[in-house]
Amino acid sequence: MVAAPLGARRVVVTLASQVAEWVARVRFADLPSDVVDATKLRILDVLGLALAGAETRFGRAIRAGTTAVSPPGPCRILGSGDQVGVTNAAFANASFPQALEFDDTHNESIVHMSSPAVAAALALAGRLPVSGQEAIVAIAVANEISARVGSVAPGQFHRRGFHPTGLFAPFGVTYLAGKLLGSKAETMARGAGICGSVAAGLLECWVDGTQSKFLHSGFAAQSGITAALLAQAGVTGPPTVFEGRFGLFASHLQHPETTQDLERVTSGLGGRWESRNASFKPYPAAHVLHPYVDAVLRARDAHRIRSADVAHIECPVAEFNVSIVCEPLAEKLAPASDSHARISLQYTLAEALHEGKLDKSAYSTQNLQNPEILALAHRVHYHVDPGFPGPGRFKGAVRITLHDGRVIEETQEHNLGSPENPMSAAQLRAKFDENANGVLSAAERDRLAVEIDDMESLDDVSTIVELSIHHHV
Repeated sequence: MVAAPLGARRVVVTLASQVAEWVARVRFADLPSDVVDATKLRILDVLGLALAGAETRFGRAIRAGTTAVSPPGPCRILGSGDQVGVTNAAFANASFPQALEFDDTHNESIVHMSSPAVAAALALAGRLPVSGQEAIVAIAVANEISARVGSVAPGQFHRRGFHPTGLFAPFGVTYLAGKLLGSKAETMARGAGICGSVAAGLLECWVDGTQSKFLHSGFAAQSGITAALLAQAGVTGPPTVFEGRFGLFASHLQHPETTQDLERVTSGLGGRWESRNASFKPYPAAHVLHPYVDAVLRARDAHRIRSADVAHIECPVAEFNVSIVCEPLAEKLAPASDSHARISLQYTLAEALHEGKLDKSAYSTQNLQNPEILALAHRVHYHVDPGFPGPGRFKGAVRITLHDGRVIEETQEHNLGSPENPMSAAQLRAKFDENANGVLSAAERDRLAVEIDDMESLDDVSTIVELSIHHHV
């Protein structure tokens, strides 16, 4: 917060206001070319995941629940094409991609940033004219803000039972919606203040393997749009929502030893793009598990290992990962559901090694009940290694001891999909094809991919929504 010099009229510049001033002035020409390219790939990735997620049992429930609570409206639910209100479309379309735990993540904050941003922008495009350039700017801005707010105290929220996506992505979407609505900076800052009252995301579902975490992306999209619309209508909210006495961080992180760096919200804004430090996902599992999956699959293929060959797998982990993917042991060794299994180091490595892959079809009921996979999960162990990096870098290693006495070690310094070890555009297109295959034909997928690749030339991005709907012939 910045105050005027002594003797002058006191003017307080809040973090939310500084962000709003930047959002109000940023234009497509201000975006670095790599941010534009990455944003288009994120849109493609999210749409593929939304179509895959819509076909799951969870996705079908989301569709049914959303159409039950929403009267007919101008916005479309991806895949099915149901017409609902703008916040309801945003909710459903942002929830779908979380169903497989397969959407991109900002490494340090562990925010799933793109699903709520893409869903919100496309929902708003059903309510007002949105060009391709405007959508790219709004999504890039939302991702940047979600990542920055989430980087103030990385790792501190998971350990307290909060899901970063539920807490931080609503702010990104609030600014996205304000940008597309043409709101003034002052209005956007008020919107952020309103949004703070609904930023949430309890992780109690990790105890029993239920699905409420998958809703957090949907709630982020829904509440962000709602906050922006309320602010535009004249409702007020505190622009001190980040740094204030009862703001986001003071209220959620009350332990006196918690370190916070509020400058992360605005430092270098517009010059240094924090969203560059986000990873795409090659595997439908918690992102911190990915380098371990990389390592175990490489060891399996190189040494032709089968699950029956394995006596013991030892994994060094960073301390902050223990409460996320390693403990409590009973939950991790015998997951109650696919959502439970996706956050288990022990089960995930066992299935990956047993099956030789971890893709869209992973974590099936059959696999979750497979006695060989469950037995192997009991032979996966971890220990905290102080030398392993904390939030911001996902490193993994496995030491596999075989029954014949051989010991095989593999280390993955950077997860596949990270800036240091990126997935190629071709790999991301293949992922999109696999995920959208159950809904769109090859020709329909090609048309959608071409449209997104040339998105900056579109006058109206609602065409992208139409191409993401299965049209029965």
